[in-house]
Parts: sequence; C-alpha cells; structure tokens
Amino acid sequence: MIEVVASMARGPVFLAGELLECLITFTNPISHLSTSASSEMLAWASAQIHCQFHASENRVALPAHGNKQDVQADSDTVLIPSRGERGQCVLDTPPKILFCDLRLDPGENSYSELVPVDGPPSFRGQAVKYVYKLTIGCQRVNSPIKLLRVPFRVLVLQGMPEPPFPHDEEVSPSNPFLEEEEASRRDATALERALDMLMVTTSRRCPHMFNITNTRGKVAKFCIFKTVYRLGEDIVGTFNFSEGDIPCLQYSVSLQSEEEIQQQYQRRPGQAISVTGHGRHLESCLHTASSHFSLPIPLNVTPGFSTDIVTLRWRLHFEFVTAREPMEPPTVLQNQSEVTVWAGAEHVDVDTFSWNLPVKVLPTNPALASYVSQFTGTNSINI
Repeated sequence: MIEVVASMARGPVFLAGELLECLITFTNPISHLSTSASSEMLAWASAQIHCQFHASENRVALPAHGNKQDVQADSDTVLIPSRGERGQCVLDTPPKILFCDLRLDPGENSYSELVPVDGPPSFRGQAVKYVYKLTIGCQRVNSPIKLLRVPFRVLVLQGMPEPPFPHDEEVSPSNPFLEEEEASRRDATALERALDMLMVTTSRRCPHMFNITNTRGKVAKFCIFKTVYRLGEDIVGTFNFSEGDIPCLQYSVSLQSEEEIQQQYQRRPGQAISVTGHGRHLESCLHTASSHFSLPIPLNVTPGFSTDIVTLRWRLHFEFVTAREPMEPPTVLQNQSEVTVWAGAEHVDVDTFSWNLPVKVLPTNPALASYVSQFTGTNSINI
C-alpha cells in the first residue's frame, strides 16, 4: 500500500485571496527493500480546491438544472473532485498536475493555489451550507482513481469601506529609521495589506448614544463605542439608568446572527428569517444607576456576507423589563449601625419591550482563527 499524506502547515483557515500551501507526501513503505523492477508506479496525481453548496429543501427552492450529465461522471478513471459529495459544486479551481508516471521512492510534493476571492465564505447555517475542501486525486497504474480530501475554512472580507489611503501609501505607521522595514512594507503580501486595512477599520472608535424609551417615557441612555468588530473581539456597551424616568427591573443583551434566504429562492412567500444566538448577558438592574455588558464574538462563527442565495447579518438584541409605577429605593439612615434588610415587592406590574441594533462583524487573522478550528488541516489515505 502507498500512503498519501496532505498537511497544511500554516493551519486550516485562510482568507479569500490568500495563497494556500499544502505539503503532499507519497510514501512507499517497502521501497527501500524493492528493486527498480518491482517498485510501485503512480500514473499521475493532481490537486484542486472546490466548494460544495448544501441547501435545506424545506427552506430553499433552487432552480432545476435540467438533465445534463457528464457522460464520464460514472467512470472511475476520470477525476471528479466532488464525486460522492453531497450538494452542488459552486466553485472550483483548475486542477494542478503534481506528477505523471512517478516511480515511487519516499518524496514530497508541494501544492499552492490562491483561494478564489469571488466565492462565498465557509458557512454552516440552518438553511444553507458552504464547505471548502482541497481534493487530491491520484491513480496507480491499472487501478481506479483515489481521492484524498482535506477540509478547510475560508473567510471572506465583504462590506469593507473604500481604502482611506491611496494604494501607494502605508496603512500602518512606519519607522523612518529602518529602511529595511520600509522596503518590506512595500513588498507586503495581499494578506498583510488586507489585515492592515481590517485593523484600521475595526480600530476606529466613535461613541454612539441611544435613548432607550417605551410608550411611558425614557428608560435609560445606552452607549456603544463602535459598531464594526472582528471575530474574537468583545462588544462592550454601557447603560445609564439615572437619566431614565421609568424604573428598569431587568435587561438582557444577546449577540445574534440573521440568515435570510433571498426572496426568489424562498420556499414560501414571507418566509421567516433564521436567527441564531451566540451569547447572552442578563442582569437585574432595579435601583442601579449604571451598568455595562461585554459579549465576546466567537472565533468560529461566520462574518457577515451576501450571495445570490443567502444573506448573513449580525445584530445585538435587547430586551427590557420595566415597572409601570415608580418604585421607591430603600432608605438608609446616616450613621446607622444596624444591618438593614430590604425586601422587594411581591407583585409588580411590568411592561416588556425589545430592540435590535445592527452591528458589522468582519474576519480576523486566519492564523488566530485556526486555533479554534474544527479542522486539523491534515488527512491521509492508503492506495
């Protein structure tokens, strides 16, 4: 048996447009005992990237593709990277031939390819899934093709504003005393430039103030320092209840994603949007002058994006419980030496209301996201 091992040394997460590099090792365990006449021969091997699309039949109505079928699809000597995969192949790169007619001694082959920038990100939603894989096909002489698949994750940078600097200017501060550093910045890769722009976009702070009100009056003033975040960042907000006229008994803040199928692909008219929660902060705040919350954005979620079929958006969902009547705070006498116990009212008439605040979630450094990835970036097969 010949062992084929594929390993992505940098990790299993990549930014669209980044160079994916994979080390592919072909090993014949008995090659050192074999003569040239009896050593194994491999006819060829190739590799390519493809993206599989899955859709829930209960939520997504896809157009029929007709009865067109590749006459060679059933042949086991034709390379079809998506053979045996569920769903549709919506994106693939041209195959790259690694070798032909190889007499196998222990050796390595390196594969590199730019991750396409025009594809969707990796996404596992309630109605739609996009899954990326690197497929390596190889064939021994007079044998069927064997496929080795290595799943990986792709982050796509969508919704970025136009660069505030010309392309020939630096995005990040530079050291005027280091000429080598200046030269290296000019030769920066596309990934480094994208990460610099991502850092600039998500580092801008501009406090946004909101008055939280219901039909009875003002409840609180809310402040959030920015509305654009990277994966892994904390969303921090503060409440000032001292400026409110209506007592607030409790509030909660949830980080949620909204998965909306485009109207022309909805299974039913007016189909509901799928909402998924990714964290929640709950706090009782009666007689509280101020409060704050901090919600981390998980590294393994998908940033906002939009395709012809689905749109993913992010929001903060607020829920408030307020009293209908004023509630007097407990009275504490000055110089009181005894401990005073205050008991809340047994029955309070309340109102509840909610509010949604859209936020923008962008990717982060792929190397950072690799630490929590469900993929290992390595796989092997025996042929």
